Amino acid sequence: MSTGWLAHVLLFLSWFGVLTLAVAITYLMAIRPWHLRWGATDEEASQYLPGDDLVLLPQLQATHAVTIRASAAAIWPWLVQMGQGRGGLYSYDWLENLMGLDIHSVNRVLPEHQNLKVGDVIPLEPGGTGPPVVAIDPCRALVLGGTMNADPGPRQSPFVLKDKNPNAYMSVSWVFVLNPIDAQTTRLIERFRLDWTRGFKYTLPNRVILEPISFIMERKMLLGIKRRVETLAKFAAPAPAEHPEQSLPVEERKAS
Repeated sequence: MSTGWLAHVLLFLSWFGVLTLAVAITYLMAIRPWHLRWGATDEEASQYLPGDDLVLLPQLQATHAVTIRASAAAIWPWLVQMGQGRGGLYSYDWLENLMGLDIHSVNRVLPEHQNLKVGDVIPLEPGGTGPPVVAIDPCRALVLGGTMNADPGPRQSPFVLKDKNPNAYMSVSWVFVLNPIDAQTTRLIERFRLDWTRGFKYTLPNRVILEPISFIMERKMLLGIKRRVETLAKFAAPAPAEHPEQSLPVEERKAS
C-alpha cells in the first residue's frame, strides 16, 4: 500500500514537472516577447527614445504603444497630471489600492496639475515616493527616471532603494513619447528600461514578479489614457447640424 502511494506521488510530481516546464517554455518563447513590445511596431520597439541614455545596459526593456484618435496636444495634459494624489495612473486602481497606494484615476483634465517641471516627482504612493522628471518636451516627450542607490536607514529621499546591501542599486527610465500621425491621430509610445544589482536575489523577483505585473499595469494605463482622451474629444466635438443648410454661411442660406 505504501509503495502504491509513493508511485502516485512520483507520478504526480513528474506530470507537475512536465507541466511547469511546458508553461515556462511557452512564456519565454511566446508570451514574454509579445508583452515586452505590446502594440509597438518593429521600428518603435528598436528606435532610440529620449531617456534611453539613463539606463545604458538595461536588463529589462519593454516598449508599448497605442494609437489614439486625438492630437498630441489633447493627450499631453493627461500625461503631465499623472501620479498619486494627482490624476492617478489610469490603470487598475483597485489592484494598486490593495497594495496601499491610494490611487484614484480621474476622468478629466486637472488644471492645477499641468505645471510639471524638471525635478518634480511623479508620486506612485502616499508620501511622494516616485521617479523624478528628467526631461520635458511639451506635447512630444515626458522622461522620468534615474538611479536609486541603497539606503539601509530611514527614508531620506522620495527616490531611493531600501536595501541593506550598500552596493545595491536600481536604474530606471520611464518615457512617454507622442508621435503625430496626422492632425487628429497620435501614437503614444511608452518605454520602461530597468537595470539592477546583479545576483539571483535581485533578478528573480524582477523577472518573475515585476516584469509581468508592470506589463499588466502599463497596458491598462495606455488603454485608460486612450479611452479618456477619445471620450473627451467625442463629447467636445461640435454636434452635426440637423439640416445641411444650417452649416452654410449666412449669405448662402439666404440665397438658397
